[in-house]
Amino acid sequence: MNSLYNYAVAFVLGLSVLATSCNLDVDPRQSIDADGALNTPDALEASINSVYGRLRAESTYGRDLLAMADALADVGRTTNNSGRLIGENNNNPNAHFGAGFWQNSYFAINEANLILDQLARGVDGASAAQLARWEGEVKFLRALWYFNLVKVYAYMPTAIYTPGITDEGGVPMPLEGSITSDIAFTRNSPRSSIQENYTQIYSDLEDAIGLLTTSSRAGVQFASAPAAQALLSRVALYRGDWATARDAATAALESNVGTVLGGMDYVEGWRASIHPESMFEVRVQLAAEALGVNVSLQSSYTALLNLDNKNAQGGWGDFVANQTVLNFFGLSQVQIGEPASNNNNWDVTRNEDVRGFLFTTGNTVRNAGRQIESIKFISKNGFAFGDNIPVIRKSEMHLNRAEANYQLGNEGDALAELNAFKGLRGLAPVTVSGEDLLEEILLERFKEFAFEGHRFFDLKRYGRDLDKRYLGPTNFVAFDDFRILPPIPQREVDGNVNLNQNRGY
Repeated sequence: MNSLYNYAVAFVLGLSVLATSCNLDVDPRQSIDADGALNTPDALEASINSVYGRLRAESTYGRDLLAMADALADVGRTTNNSGRLIGENNNNPNAHFGAGFWQNSYFAINEANLILDQLARGVDGASAAQLARWEGEVKFLRALWYFNLVKVYAYMPTAIYTPGITDEGGVPMPLEGSITSDIAFTRNSPRSSIQENYTQIYSDLEDAIGLLTTSSRAGVQFASAPAAQALLSRVALYRGDWATARDAATAALESNVGTVLGGMDYVEGWRASIHPESMFEVRVQLAAEALGVNVSLQSSYTALLNLDNKNAQGGWGDFVANQTVLNFFGLSQVQIGEPASNNNNWDVTRNEDVRGFLFTTGNTVRNAGRQIESIKFISKNGFAFGDNIPVIRKSEMHLNRAEANYQLGNEGDALAELNAFKGLRGLAPVTVSGEDLLEEILLERFKEFAFEGHRFFDLKRYGRDLDKRYLGPTNFVAFDDFRILPPIPQREVDGNVNLNQNRGY
């Protein structure tokens, strides 16, 4: 049986869509009735919300696209408080993005494809504005899902390891929904080329920009034309299409979605339930939607329950900053009161970089004792373990544009943008050029996006080794090592004669 889409069969075996909501507090549905369940405006809204809702999964933005990605990179170290993320931090074979990420992504893509198929046929009682908005949102979402898949399972267009092997390609890219078991079992989609993947992602985002320009839902939990511009800038950066990355970043910065913050306003932005810089974020609206004490981002990064009382037991604090990150911000533990046994009497030293205020000491309730922990995610919504997750922050656009201008030979513009950004974070300007300028831009990305999941992919798109010998003498993963890519879930390969596995697995 072809299992790449075997979970799509559930679409014809289960429940119809019965209701909709402007909120995203609906469980991702397991099925869509093949007999016209999407042929009403309410059903369309509900089904689109389901595609958004799947972004909350542990395997996706709920944890893995941030915490696991940074554990794979050189951002931090595991504490062994719960035993989670240790294999990924050590880059053990098969300890990488797993079957849940693949399956959740393709389930969401199949939902998106079914919605687009229905939109092409028409929706009873829908206005032209509704049809345009629905198509724009779904194409944004499909682009996001495919981009995450190809950046994880394939090499980047800017750095492809090919010597002595057949090009492994990108990811399978079905653009039509599976609504019958015959389609789901026999499709056997091969891997598209990496360039084909990126071309389709571009197409979806360009369509989304046009469709959402005059019609979009309020709130950064929904797709918008500026969010699509911002995502296009990121995708173009990964593709090495520097002019598009620069121009899309400029369009996103000129929009009214999101606000670039500086100084302590930036720090306070991380305490708001909806990050003011967000151009698109995954919303967690109800405590029931939170991933809980074991695998949420809050629990992964800190043992604190909240910032009001450091003695209150919270999460596990599985993944904390390494010495490199501590040095970025001048972080070291310091006792600020008596007695020392009270965790509220501890904090950290900090340098002039305001991002140091996004770290503090945890507590002593877990195995590893008091650690310096990231507090980007910590009960911002008023309930534990359910923070909203910024997917694209507007500040990223400044760093995208700086890097793109450098690659286009506009070093003056790149340096000016970099120094303006450094000023927002409390840092003095630098005078660098050539390769040193690129390194300074990438270093600023490292600092800015620590514990947000960017670092592994930044290293990957430049074809760089993972030097993690701070964990041990054998923790060095060269770019040509097969462990840079994860295995495609074996049941998918076994069930699809056209699907080749990544090398080494």
